[in-house]
Formats: sequence, C-alpha cells, structure tokens
Amino acid sequence: MDFSLPAELVAYLGELDAFIDREIKPLQAQDDNERFFDHRREWARTDFDGGGLPRPEWEALLAEAKRRADRAGHLRFALPREYGGQDGSNLWMAVIREHFAAKGLGLHNDLQNEHSIVANYPFVLIFRDFGTPAQQAEFINGTLEARLRITFGLTEPEHGSDATHMESRAVPEVRNGVAGYRINGQKMWTTGMHTASHCALFARTSGNDGDAGGISCFLVPADSPGVKIEEYLWTFNMPTDHPRVSFTDVWVPETTLLGPLGRGLAIAQHFVHENRIRQAASSLGAASYCVAQSVEYARQRKPFGRPLAENQAIQFPLVELATQCEMLRLLIRKTAWEMDQMPKPEVEKRLSDKVSMCNYWANRLCCEASDRAMQVHGGIGYSRHKPFEHIYRHHRRYRITEGSEEIQMRKVAGHLFGFMGANKR
Repeated sequence: MDFSLPAELVAYLGELDAFIDREIKPLQAQDDNERFFDHRREWARTDFDGGGLPRPEWEALLAEAKRRADRAGHLRFALPREYGGQDGSNLWMAVIREHFAAKGLGLHNDLQNEHSIVANYPFVLIFRDFGTPAQQAEFINGTLEARLRITFGLTEPEHGSDATHMESRAVPEVRNGVAGYRINGQKMWTTGMHTASHCALFARTSGNDGDAGGISCFLVPADSPGVKIEEYLWTFNMPTDHPRVSFTDVWVPETTLLGPLGRGLAIAQHFVHENRIRQAASSLGAASYCVAQSVEYARQRKPFGRPLAENQAIQFPLVELATQCEMLRLLIRKTAWEMDQMPKPEVEKRLSDKVSMCNYWANRLCCEASDRAMQVHGGIGYSRHKPFEHIYRHHRRYRITEGSEEIQMRKVAGHLFGFMGANKR
C-alpha cells in the first residue's frame, strides 16, 4: 500500500499556496480588511443594528476573493470540466480543505460563510442531475455567474432530523389557466435568504407523515407573494444569515418542480456524502492548527522560568489530540479515495457509515482541540486576539448541522448491526 499523496496533488497544493500569497493575502491586507480576521472580526462582520446580518462590505470582500479565484481557475475545481471545473475528486478536495483549514483564519478559506477559494457548488450538480433542460439553462450558468443564488428550505421549526414529518404542504392549483401548486408552511435556518433569488423548498405533496416518498422540491422565487422572512436567528457565531421564513398561500407554476414529483428527498441527500467528507477534512485541518499553535506556544512560554512544554499536564492532552488527528487523517483520505472508486448510489450503500464516522468524530475533535488550545494559551487564548474561540464557536455548529452527531452515529450503528447498508439482514 502507498499512503503518499499523488505528486500532482502535492504540486497543486503548491500552486494554491502561491495563488494565496500572490492574490489573496494582499487583498486581505488592504483597506484594513484584517479587521474581518483579527480580534475585531465578529463586530466587523456583523451588522448588529441591522438584524445581525453579515455586513455588505464583508460579503463584498468574499465575493472579490471568489472572482479572483475563478479567474485563476481554482474556484470551480471540484466541478466537471463542462462547467469550467477540473473534475476534482473527493480525495483531492478533502486534502485541499484540510490544507486550507490548517493555515488558520484567512480570506482563502472561511467556512463561517461556507467560503473557500476552492468552492462547493452543490446546486450545479443538483441541476445537472435533476433539472429540466430549461432549469439547467437558467440556473447552472446563473449560479456560476453569481446572478442567481438558491437557498435550502428543508428544516422546520418543529422538524429537524425528522424531516419526513415536515408540515409544509403543496397542493395542486390552477391559476389563470396555468397548472401549479399552492404552498403553505415554515422553514428554519434558510441560510442566505437575505440575498437569495430562489428557495429550494421541500413540501409534502402526497403520502403520510414519516413517509420518505411524497415530498417534492420547488424552486420558489424569493420575492413571491406570501414569502416572508419572519426573523433572523442569532447564533453562537455571528453574523447570522439563518432566518425563519414563512410561506403563506405561495403559488408557483409546475415548471418550478425540481426533480420527480414526490421524490424530493433524493435531492436533499444528493450532495450529503461529498459535503460531509469535505467538512470533516476542514474540521481536521482546524484541529491540527490548534494543536500546532499550542505546541509552539508551550515551547515559548516560560512561567516560573521553564517552558510550559516541559509539563506533562501540557504534553499529554496535546499528544492525545495529535494522535487522533493522525488516525482521523488516514480514515478521511481512505474514505474519500474509496468514494472516488464507485458510483454515487453505491456510496450510500457501502460507505455512508464511514463518511459519518469521519464527520462526527472530526467535528468533535475540532471542538476539543480548540478548547485545549484556549487552555494552553491561558487568558490570551480565551481572548479574541487568538482565533481559538472563533474556531470553537464555528465548528461547534457542525455537531448539529449537516446531520447531528447522534444521527450520524445512528447511521454507523445501522451499518454495524445490519439494519441498513451492504450488511443488511
């Protein structure tokens, strides 16, 4: 077995680093853009008087970084070549995301806003695989050119992990001779709705509560009559662009139906494995950063005239974290490589438990590593002059979102005990 990274991947990491040094770091340094990353970051990013939304200048900076990355050919790396990408594999994306996060906070990669100079484009692939020709023509280029932005409306105030019990309903209704659907319901955590052009809204069109079938996805224009942002949910890590949205007698033509009627959950699950393995790699990279920074500080800091690093109370917790990072790195890369060897439907059957292992453990590990980094650094570690509190506050969300760790552990148990997957009895 050869565990070394492909030479081409190592070379590409060097190319990305050179691009960051040439284009992204100077952009971060100009016009006091460092305020978005130093101790002022939460204030600089957040319009606290405007509902807690991201400040426009913060989002404008992220957009400029993406434009530069797109011009350089990096932003669409993971997409097929037909969409300007490089057919980036799961293994390459996992390694890239870990590499970026291990650098610490910066404009090159800030996942608080799901921002990276090597981006995810889940809706491009969703439209490719589920969209009609008309939807593909409108939304794929619109998304890539940032003219259109689609947000995701699945979770509800009373239903999160139990999405099949959603209360949103879509019923057929003809208006002015045009067949369509009338939608009523509420959605939570509809991230990005403040700048969205459309909401991919999931609603039950048939069947009973709890049925996997009978849920459909509609591309609802954000400015449709009856669509209302009720409130923005202020979170542990601000700013927030996560609103509760109500849909009251919202009518859409049947051409807004995305994918087969009653098969919407397939759309919701379409990108889950790719996203989870990449996010796990990001959490691993952030954890490694916290460990490395703690080791460096412990070697430099000399209370009572001796380096902190000589104390086993400092050494042993970091040894355990470093060991977990090494083991998890191998599992993430092995799982990502295996994902690349099989069609997407097979991943769900044969590897979804391994993806869940990577994801829930990486998220937990990152929280533990950032907490330990605060402890090792003492008072300055607790302050906003170090990035550890930001890393903790951000990555803590991933133990709930993208599938809570309890849901992912249940997935692992299902495969382990033969209730689902390749070993189903």
